[in-house]
Amino acid sequence: MPRRWAHTQGVAEQARSLKNLLGDEADLLEASAWLHDIGYSPALVVTGFHPLDGARHLRGVHQADERLCSLVAHHSGATVEAEERGLLDLLKGEFEPPPDHLLDAVTYADMTTGPDGTHLPVERRLSEILERYAPEDLVHRSVSRSAPLLTASVRSIERLLGAVQN
Repeated sequence: MPRRWAHTQGVAEQARSLKNLLGDEADLLEASAWLHDIGYSPALVVTGFHPLDGARHLRGVHQADERLCSLVAHHSGATVEAEERGLLDLLKGEFEPPPDHLLDAVTYADMTTGPDGTHLPVERRLSEILERYAPEDLVHRSVSRSAPLLTASVRSIERLLGAVQN
């Protein structure tokens, strides 16, 4: 779990870097960054799909804010992977999609942070994920299918960051 923790810390750092963009929603984004991968914890695995398992845990055990649960449930192309797993109706039935700007922001934070917590371009992050999984693996298929959407989310935030800096 040390690499997962390093990744989580890096994702939270990226989320904090968006504070000026998100104003009152910055704390919600940072919380979702800290918790986005909580569903990987072996103690929380029910479906084997970490966004859904994590969001369910946050809602059921901690009575977390529904917006936070939604961000965890839908982060980083989760709907595509849920479809690959046959869990899309379950995901959508239990958790409303978050607002696009917040989903883009948590996706940006996740998709620009490597497994060791370093910040990197989205293309490198996607390549790194694909290298870890065989082409027939559902994660590989899901990331391949969602890559254009993930990249678009990152580019959307990068454009906003550029506008703020200019």
